[in-house]
Amino acid sequence: MPKSLILCIDDEPLGLQIRKAVLERAGYRVVTAMDGPTGLSIFARESVDAVVLDYAMPTMSGADVALEMRRIRRNVPILLLSAYVNLPPEVTGMVDLTILKGDGPEVLLAKVRELLPGESGQAAVERQP
Repeated sequence: MPKSLILCIDDEPLGLQIRKAVLERAGYRVVTAMDGPTGLSIFARESVDAVVLDYAMPTMSGADVALEMRRIRRNVPILLLSAYVNLPPEVTGMVDLTILKGDGPEVLLAKVRELLPGESGQAAVERQP
């Protein structure tokens, strides 16, 4: 059975490329976008199982993207990456998990596994309405 499809969205090409390589090496299928609008377009047409989303991006912030994703498909888990240590609760409340951009690949993989236990493509707990 193929592993889950993860959408990674980040405006920094190197970080995006590294996360894609780390996730693919772990067996995940990965699609990428370099901005919020492109990421939302992919999210709307692809059956992604989880999202790894940068917080600070031009055009649309990660918070704006997460809010729109929740309107499209509320049960897809979102992992928010940020260089900021103390994000406001209204931002962290829109996503399932957060990590710091400086955290290593092992933290990224651990958090993705937490979002996708058992590789069934479904988060362990459905989001409540």
